[in-house]
Amino acid sequence: MSPLPGSGHAHMTEVSAWVARFAPLIASGAHALDLACGGGRHARYLAARGCTVEAVDRDAEALLGLSGADGIVVRHADLESGAWPYADAGFGAVVVTNYLFRPLLPLIAASLAPGGVLIYETFAQGNESYGRPSNPDFLLAPGELLGVARAAQLRVVAYEDGYVEFPKPAVVQRIAAVRGPAESALLTLQPAAG
Repeated sequence: MSPLPGSGHAHMTEVSAWVARFAPLIASGAHALDLACGGGRHARYLAARGCTVEAVDRDAEALLGLSGADGIVVRHADLESGAWPYADAGFGAVVVTNYLFRPLLPLIAASLAPGGVLIYETFAQGNESYGRPSNPDFLLAPGELLGVARAAQLRVVAYEDGYVEFPKPAVVQRIAAVRGPAESALLTLQPAAG
């Protein structure tokens, strides 16, 4: 569950601007999941914000740097070939960046507790024009994350699907969505950097 092949993000340490923008929606002290966490840039960020984070990835070497980190529980697992271990977890937040395995999408959304926040960002169709990943298995179809949120009855706070220049030219799709009413959380949003 490392970053997508050829994504160029395997050694990124900077927190995604999308994650940082919507992290204020996550309740203080929430139990969060950083799925396909790689080196754990988002797990560390969420832990620093007061979350207890489960950081999961199939790359044991990538997880080594998280061992013993305050507020982070490390899980080495290949979620693409085993049972979903989070059916009853009730996470206050799930963060996924630069990773797509479609059979997990409904399970990820279902793992959110009431008031839980889904922050998801990965590559979308059209990215093949800019490099890797170019395999359709790793590229979201137009509106695919919206469909996942609707099927799970999540409230969409923000959604984007299009071209970005940073951290590299790419086509991405991203969503921030909440299980249940998000009106109070909306008051804590920060303006987009720009």
